[in-house]
Amino acid sequence: MDQSQLNWLTNFIWNIADDVLRDVYVRGKYRDVVLPMTVLRRLDAVLEPTKKAVLEMKTALDREKVSNQDDALRAASGQAFYNTSPFLLRDLKSRATQQKLKDDFEAYLDGFSPNVQDILNNFEFRNQIPRLSKADALGQLIEKFLDKDINLSPSSVGDLPGLDNHSMGTMFEELVRRFNEDNNEEAGEHWTPRDAVRLMANLMFLPVASKIESGTYLLYDCACGTGGMLTVAEETLQQIAKDHGKQVATHLYGQEINAETYAICKADLLLKGDGDAADNIVGGPEHSTLSNDAFRSREFDFMLANPPYGKSWKSDLERMGGKADLRDPRFRVMHQDEELSLVTRSSDGQMLFLANMLSKMKHDTRLGSRIAEVHNGSSLFTGDAGQGESNIRRWIIESDWLEAIIALPLNMFYNTGIATYVWVLTNRKPKPRQGKVQLIDATQWFRPLRKNMGKKNCELSAEDIRRICDTFLAFKETEQSKIFPNAAFGYWKVKVERPLRLHSQLNRHRIDPLLFASGDEEIRVALYDELGDALFENPASVRQELEKLVNDWGKGDEEEEAGEGDSGGAKKTLPDARKKKLLCESTWKRDAMLVEVATQLSEALGDGLFEDHNVFLEKVEVALKKLALKPSASDLKLIINAVSWRVEDAPPVFKKVHKPGKANPDPLRGLFETKINSKPCVVEYESDSDLRDFEQIPLLEEGGIEAFIRREVLPYTPDAWIVEADTKIGYEVSFTRHFYKPPELRTLAQISADILALEQETEGLLSEITKGATA
Repeated sequence: MDQSQLNWLTNFIWNIADDVLRDVYVRGKYRDVVLPMTVLRRLDAVLEPTKKAVLEMKTALDREKVSNQDDALRAASGQAFYNTSPFLLRDLKSRATQQKLKDDFEAYLDGFSPNVQDILNNFEFRNQIPRLSKADALGQLIEKFLDKDINLSPSSVGDLPGLDNHSMGTMFEELVRRFNEDNNEEAGEHWTPRDAVRLMANLMFLPVASKIESGTYLLYDCACGTGGMLTVAEETLQQIAKDHGKQVATHLYGQEINAETYAICKADLLLKGDGDAADNIVGGPEHSTLSNDAFRSREFDFMLANPPYGKSWKSDLERMGGKADLRDPRFRVMHQDEELSLVTRSSDGQMLFLANMLSKMKHDTRLGSRIAEVHNGSSLFTGDAGQGESNIRRWIIESDWLEAIIALPLNMFYNTGIATYVWVLTNRKPKPRQGKVQLIDATQWFRPLRKNMGKKNCELSAEDIRRICDTFLAFKETEQSKIFPNAAFGYWKVKVERPLRLHSQLNRHRIDPLLFASGDEEIRVALYDELGDALFENPASVRQELEKLVNDWGKGDEEEEAGEGDSGGAKKTLPDARKKKLLCESTWKRDAMLVEVATQLSEALGDGLFEDHNVFLEKVEVALKKLALKPSASDLKLIINAVSWRVEDAPPVFKKVHKPGKANPDPLRGLFETKINSKPCVVEYESDSDLRDFEQIPLLEEGGIEAFIRREVLPYTPDAWIVEADTKIGYEVSFTRHFYKPPELRTLAQISADILALEQETEGLLSEITKGATA
């Protein structure tokens, strides 16, 4: 069938919606009826020649009480599907009543094979039948699809040519495209523009075009939507093989969580006569790629996908046991004798789809595997060193799998104008690319659309795609192509500590707040004002009053707020956990004990200022022994913290004093040489969390971490040191850093000329105004 006939047929079916469904559905819901009906009419036409044979086989199988009938019925129909009902669609036209038509149509649907049932169920087409029947539209709909002017059969009917599988698939894809673009708010969720798909397919296949041998290749899309990527990839591979005189067979595999788009994908493959491929598409709400991988043991030759951006995968994470218990080998990998967690933030799981594909690469074939996946900008840099996103980038780049990242033009997709990037990966890099990554800025290579489709206002022409692919294949430095060693994207995240410096003083001003050390100080102060010292000395004696005050806390304010509107600072009733703690007698007794211990220490040591916290701690330890006081470590820490404060020029607080000869001074790593009681020794200092900092040091830094710290940190903070055990490796990619061009500033001469021109213009206007006034 030529293109003009195919366009006419597509337009005819497209217009059925307006003819039959206009007053039954809103425009955005036409697809819920037209797409499944198109599938049904095609399947009906394909099955018509073997209908009698299928019914006879069904009768024979039932007579013999054969339970597994699927293979035999497929063989009888000569297709990967069948229908065992006694009806063809044309038999339903003559039904006398709407109820009879509805009943027989449902029986007709029930007769289809399980794979077609799966499609109908995910289309939720049966839900439409009562509505169509009630509106007296079901019969009209069937008649339209049986119109004598159209032929959806593979065989010619009268003067109407037959519709081969490829043409049928093309027409169905065109209908899907039109519905998606008509509903452009939803389109980007499961419809990648064909120009972007063609680019991805070319980037995936062209580098190995001359190496593809005759044989079988497996293609996979882990977020396959309506299957367009798989279809275009298959067509591209077949064409490349043909151009090189090779014969290849392709098997398509896909997984899709959205029920409708899964149904479209599976139906499209069935309509193209590819029943085996249709059986390899798995989907529906229960089949999330992340939490329910349908192809755990499979490896694929070529993989491509457009995963969802910025979509929460929290429900998947919960099904997988949460971050702590997640043990899926796709997302926890061994890398250079280190276990890396690839688990990303639950708010965005797009990088996990890439990790899923990487887990399915072939490692024992000549071509290995090639991947093309499109992401938004957050995949380039989101995630700190050691976090999931950064670990995925690290795993990819240090494994030398990343060939290139291509920045696409803005507004390429239907429902978003954000920047998007195509990642190209392989585990068989050619020698010139080994150890290197290519970044391509293709943001200015596009053709504007005459009419926007949602947010999409441009497309990649064939020339643009060719230019991007040529730049990729050339692998040369140009204004739009930059080549970097793998390590250029890596960095060390280094923790830099500084010593804690404290003064201490055991005076009443610092001791008294310990009365409310158990938290909720404002509430405890108010309760103390009401109930007095009995709260601390004998809490049981005021238990009833305490319970009433705590339970009533904030109630009066809430009632007042409800009556007078928003009062701004109204108190709220307390949650049960806080109530329980406030009513716990041991917290009041513990706080009273803290004050008593601190008071005794003050009496023993005086209330003078200790400018060296190390001396203060020594004296406290001696005093506690002398007073026979044994507060717990946590209680003593509360007391010490309450009576101490940071002072910038105070002596550093010791954390550990090493025995002579047990450690060598190394100030960069926190081992400082000092004197205690006039004896030289090596000490470690307590770190001050308020002064803690992190330095991001490039892996390519000359001299490494030590050189950077000595040059950039120690001249300004000579008491700083690094914690090597906490050093993490991270990776990020910045297109802006490498491709940003600041706007060219005008020269002083140009600015002066503009100012003079404005002055002359305003003088002229002023003279005209004054001339008019004098006249």
